[in-house]
Amino acid sequence: MDVTNGSGYKSCGPLTDYHIPDYILKPDADQVIIDNAPCCPVVVFINSRSGGQLGSGLIKTYRELLNEAQVFDLSEESPDKVLQRLYANFEKLKSNGDTLAIEIQKNLRLIVAGGDGTASWLLGVVSDLKLSPSPPVATVPLGTGNNLPFSFGWGKKNPATDQNAVKSFLGLVKGASEMNIDSWHIIMRMQVPKEGPCDPIAPLELPHSLHAFHRVSGSDSLNVEGYHTFRGGFWNYFSMGMDAQVSYGFHSERKKNPEKFKNQLTNQGTYAKLGLKQGWFAPSLTHPSSRNIAQLAKVKIMKRPGGRWEELKIPSSIRSIICLNLPSFSGGFNPWGTPGTRKAQDRDLTAPYVDDGLIEVVGFRDAWHGLVLLAPNGHGTRLAQAHRIRFEFHKGAADHTFMRVDGEPWKQPLPKDDETVVVEISHLRQVTMLANQPCKSKSIDDPTSLSHRGEGDGDSDSLEDEDEWQEGRKKFGAADTFKLPDEVEIAHLS
Repeated sequence: MDVTNGSGYKSCGPLTDYHIPDYILKPDADQVIIDNAPCCPVVVFINSRSGGQLGSGLIKTYRELLNEAQVFDLSEESPDKVLQRLYANFEKLKSNGDTLAIEIQKNLRLIVAGGDGTASWLLGVVSDLKLSPSPPVATVPLGTGNNLPFSFGWGKKNPATDQNAVKSFLGLVKGASEMNIDSWHIIMRMQVPKEGPCDPIAPLELPHSLHAFHRVSGSDSLNVEGYHTFRGGFWNYFSMGMDAQVSYGFHSERKKNPEKFKNQLTNQGTYAKLGLKQGWFAPSLTHPSSRNIAQLAKVKIMKRPGGRWEELKIPSSIRSIICLNLPSFSGGFNPWGTPGTRKAQDRDLTAPYVDDGLIEVVGFRDAWHGLVLLAPNGHGTRLAQAHRIRFEFHKGAADHTFMRVDGEPWKQPLPKDDETVVVEISHLRQVTMLANQPCKSKSIDDPTSLSHRGEGDGDSDSLEDEDEWQEGRKKFGAADTFKLPDEVEIAHLS
């Protein structure tokens, strides 16, 4: 059942199960006496700018059904301010012996409606504030890819906004199970570019949804003299190269013409057209080899905590690299798949668990390679699983590349002189998600996951070998000479 498309409604029970009284949310409100504490109190965060007009519609409906004060528009108030105020009030009320506040804090669940970037923003705030107990988070798919909601069983289609649909979602939130997932710390160290910003998005004006991605202070232990160090975190993926460039093009167009991007299906079509227009179906003709990952960066990995750094050999043809935490990328595909028994033994590879402290590193050669994900057991080029990974960029033929974290892309300048740009990803801690069934994400401690270990997509690691790849791409009709004639207008292609 698609839980958020307005069909197959689930009973949510009485709305009082979710209701939080004013005095809990507003420190200056008068205290009230309630006979029974709500069993599933929720605080709702909605990005009104996501999903075309759907965000505004959801805010209206949630406020009709719940206390208006427990539903927040993220374009008006940031989640860190809301949660800091709420938890400070919890402590004040608990010190006065308020048993209702104790019960609400213990059972509190958060709902966030928006794209992957919005969900990551809230997860980052929850992680940084180190709330105790940490409230689990349910995600409503209001973006284009919706990888986070899809990974935890909340669907990937934009939801209906009527009262029945919202009540049904609340019922699912009440019955959802909790699942811990790894969070990943990312550090980017570089010298500020001497030239002006890269239009239309400045390289260091990173989106706020990159979980408080900011420059560290001079007193921070991560600070290095002569460099600017930025830090942040992610929960789904970090990617670089081909896919990030397409995403950057999409976000740039959306910033210029937001009125054209109010439909999820249209947005997905625009993504595909941009990939075609940018030449990623025939990159050997349209993109120099200097843009290949092996030419851009030296990559090192640490496989286990406290281990040693090892150089990771990247095949020369890889043009996109993805560091993946969840089994959903680009609208629900699983680039890692499940390695077969031989691969697990020979290369020390496992299924992608979301709480094992390991991140999956996958590569793609071009857009045709990405199409293998449409096939049963299809996957990208499995490069490694690691506890930490480091990219070191030195002066080369390319002056920039494209990067993306949880759906938010930027154009990253690369060294022009003798300096180095470093991006390092390491395991940080865990946050708690709410999972609905069926759930794609698997826990390493889940008994049902044990039965899948050793199973996989066979011992033949399809399209891992370069010769296999050249043979495989012919099956998709991707001739080496394929190129759109200059006179063909991309907008006219279906």
